[in-house]
Amino acid sequence: MSILVVGSFIVDLVVKTDNLPKTGETVFGNSFQVFLGGKGANQAVAARRLGSEVFMTGMVGSDSYGEKFETLFTQEGINFSYVYKCNSSTGIGSVQVDKTGQNRIVMVPSANLRYKAEDLLKVEALFEEVNVVMTQLEMNMDVIELTAKLAKKHHKIFILNPAPMQPLSDELLSNVDYLTPNETELKSLSPNEKCDSLESMICACNLLIKKGVKNVIVTLGDKGCLFVNHEIKKVFPTYKVNVVDTVAAGDSFNGALAHCLNVSSPIETALLYANVVGALTVQKEGAIPSLPTKEEVIKFIDNLHN
Repeated sequence: MSILVVGSFIVDLVVKTDNLPKTGETVFGNSFQVFLGGKGANQAVAARRLGSEVFMTGMVGSDSYGEKFETLFTQEGINFSYVYKCNSSTGIGSVQVDKTGQNRIVMVPSANLRYKAEDLLKVEALFEEVNVVMTQLEMNMDVIELTAKLAKKHHKIFILNPAPMQPLSDELLSNVDYLTPNETELKSLSPNEKCDSLESMICACNLLIKKGVKNVIVTLGDKGCLFVNHEIKKVFPTYKVNVVDTVAAGDSFNGALAHCLNVSSPIETALLYANVVGALTVQKEGAIPSLPTKEEVIKFIDNLHN
């Protein structure tokens, strides 16, 4: 079986600086680099490098960046024929990274918002071929909602990574098998909960469960992740590593989760594996360049046991 990613393509323009600027402040940067990324593309490549067959649909611009994505996906072994091109620029992300690896991102969706619900309907047959469907919120909301409905219609596992945060309808939430917010996104989804303690985060997750979400996985950065459903409330710790760049850490986690669900791993195994993938990702610069291979994950796990 395989994974379908309905998602975004973003070119990250990355500036590294010692300290992120405050409002109205100008600081000197140390370097500038260009990386191919976008939550959809990141998650697709992450899952592919871990061994899953991956299909992706979305939209790039008719520009050099769109061509670079096509070249990359061909090299990674991901079919690019379900990705459309339009007369707009490929999506752009302006990324600032400080000396601790923390980041701020401003994203201009461009071509990603040209992808419409009718484009998704053209590839509905893909939903029959896959086991897991995954999307994020860097596209039009009607596309996101249709993705959820088609996943349910075709009885597929549906993962929604609610980033960057937008309001989500109760109908959409009721179709989600795995919702994967970070702490900030969880707070936005449950505004009446403080989400400043484990207990309050579990309460926020329970509210989402009551709305029909089957499983909530809250990514907690260097604290691992919190898993909540009707039966389980548990934190899965991550691993202490040297953080270089946190860009794509959440995307790699989601790609690893999709891969593990695709190969029918138990959820406890999947979350520990996804934490390893996230830990490996933050040790390298950039989005897609930082995503680990299956071999790198195996080596990391072997070292933990030695």
